[in-house]
Amino acid sequence: MGFILMANYSREVIRSMKFLAAKKNSIFLGQSVSFPGNLLFKTLKNISLKKKIELPVFEEVQMGMSLGMALNGMFPISCYPRFDFLLLAMNQLVNHADKIDYITKGQFSPGLIVRVLVGAKAPINGGAQHTQNYVKELKKIFKSIKVYDLTDEKKIFNSYKEAYNNKKINLIVEYSEKY
Repeated sequence: MGFILMANYSREVIRSMKFLAAKKNSIFLGQSVSFPGNLLFKTLKNISLKKKIELPVFEEVQMGMSLGMALNGMFPISCYPRFDFLLLAMNQLVNHADKIDYITKGQFSPGLIVRVLVGAKAPINGGAQHTQNYVKELKKIFKSIKVYDLTDEKKIFNSYKEAYNNKKINLIVEYSEKY
């Protein structure tokens, strides 16, 4: 039964990535979007390389790039393989992306998905610096960013579809243990 659950979760994430990749203005960026290295890669392996930008480990720059691309009409899906490392991009996410509507007095409404994984604790525990979940804390901090907590595979596709269509900045949290 656990295997079926994991297969469904992965299948729904892959389906969602294909949906996003079909959008003319979408672009995927982050670590292991083009080359193997973490679970994100397997969900994007069938997406054209033309739709992906592989980045080194520089989380804050990645968030700044993502916001800049969104402000210029692209729709970035900015991929962070671990929630713990998204913390390094909090300046850009909290002080810029979350406040863009206020800062620009409503002149800009960029669409952006920040995709992040909570690391697995089983079958192998990735350790404290790879497995934390900050959903509750960020929901308290964010003023405008919508947070999708994908604990149920039945919500995955519709959450990604809504996040693309709402033309806002969205944080979508996936769970490695469910893959």
